[in-house]
Amino acid sequence: MDIDRGIRVAVDTGDVTLGSEKSIQYLKLGKGKLVVVASNAPDEILEDVEYYAKLSEIPVHLYDGSSVDLGSVCGKPFTVATLIINDPGDSTILDAVE
Repeated sequence: MDIDRGIRVAVDTGDVTLGSEKSIQYLKLGKGKLVVVASNAPDEILEDVEYYAKLSEIPVHLYDGSSVDLGSVCGKPFTVATLIINDPGDSTILDAVE
């Protein structure tokens, strides 16, 4: 399955939180099922996401594209460095990345 399509379906039919600060807040609370991080996300954000995801046992997927690419996949007119999938909806992305 195509990761881009999985992300888009999750955004359209599920519950997805966009943005680094919100994603890290959700990870600290142990919420979410998958974190997606853009390849050009700042190192400090990547370190925080990986640290809190490990504590919460939530998988992290490093997206091959940039934050601009990730934003366009989500259908947003802005960059998205990280997103957290709380509910995949009709998407099979959780199966695709594990």
